[in-house]
Amino acid sequence: MHTLSELRSSALRGITRLNLSEGLTELPAEVFELADTLEVLNLSGNALSSLPDDLPRLHRLKVLFCSDNRFTRVPEVVGQCPQLSMVGFKSNQIREVSAASLPRHLRWLILTDNQIESLPSELGRRPLLEKVALAGNRLSALPETMAACQQLALLRISANAFEAFPDWLWTLPKLSWLALAGNPATQALEAERRRAQTVPQVAWSDLKVHEVLGQGASGVIHRVDWVQPDGRIQAAALKVFKGALTSDGWPHSEMGASLSAGQHPHLIGVMGQLKDHPQGLDGLLMPLVDAALQTLAEPPSLSTCSRDVYPPGRTWALDTAVRMAQESASALAHLHARGLMHGDFYGHNLLWRKGAGLMLGDFGAATPYDVSDQLMAERLVRIEVRAWGCFLQELLQHLSPQDAGRPEVQALLALQAQCMGPVLARPTWLEVKEKARQG
Repeated sequence: MHTLSELRSSALRGITRLNLSEGLTELPAEVFELADTLEVLNLSGNALSSLPDDLPRLHRLKVLFCSDNRFTRVPEVVGQCPQLSMVGFKSNQIREVSAASLPRHLRWLILTDNQIESLPSELGRRPLLEKVALAGNRLSALPETMAACQQLALLRISANAFEAFPDWLWTLPKLSWLALAGNPATQALEAERRRAQTVPQVAWSDLKVHEVLGQGASGVIHRVDWVQPDGRIQAAALKVFKGALTSDGWPHSEMGASLSAGQHPHLIGVMGQLKDHPQGLDGLLMPLVDAALQTLAEPPSLSTCSRDVYPPGRTWALDTAVRMAQESASALAHLHARGLMHGDFYGHNLLWRKGAGLMLGDFGAATPYDVSDQLMAERLVRIEVRAWGCFLQELLQHLSPQDAGRPEVQALLALQAQCMGPVLARPTWLEVKEKARQG
């Protein structure tokens, strides 16, 4: 984080990224002295309600973050910035998004946790649009023009007011990561599944809470000792939900999805549901995973947008890639058999170590559906199959040099192409698992 004093002393001259969070009510004029280099401007966590009319003077600006401010509308001047491709106004009080506020090169739009009831049709006229986060608003429809968003890969419309979802959504050729839970269209099924859960209720008083193992947008995970009725102690992990809306949707939707996911060798399952937390918070008790497991990839960057980032030099043998492909396909097939789309199937949600199996977690973007509704089931399977195809592509891109040219790779490349190809031509999970075995 930078400071105003640094900015005003010209100590930041030549930087490409500026992070300012100092209770600002207006953009400091000194920011424009960075116009020839500044590409990323992060103004999150201030008290801004407007931006200056001459913002386009920042002619190299590509990314603008204005989360946690006081905007009630996206300023129209944002749409005039010539190079701007990523716009984030999360957690404001935005009610209005005008057509003029959308930059011509818009690729990534974040409007999570606002009060938006409608979006302009102009949004569908942004051909580069790839990632749109709209969870936690008041939307009941999307512009019909968005059917033309042929590059759209990730869409979050959970925790809104949708009674139904548009038919054109299922035709988007690159849509791979979708979150729909927490809408009127899904709430009845979510409630029914929560009522049907039979996992043990675990009292807070039966847990000895130790260090934090990790935390994300929806909650904090601690290592705990679970004291059994006979006095035995079982090591476990406890996720306590924060209760606030996340970029994926409501935490209670994530908890319900985690509970309904069931048990599978390659899923991080649920052992119990927390009760009697001192602050009334919800929580899930989960197995304590092997400490040697590591996250397979890093989340997408500003430049990759919707694709994960893998550590430099990370490679694996073909048999390892095939094993990861098979195990992940098996886990996803299991979820869909239970009427659950993961919605965020990425390498960054997979735990892995060489010689051990994959473990898939994080159900924050999961969408429940009725498996007896064959049309909806097929639609959601096709979307998640494409996400799996993206993962297979990444596995094959990171093969060790000695394995990259093996003849078996061709069959896997053909499977990848089919999974990422035309929507109606994508394989079923049964076909995916069979062809992955052949690879």
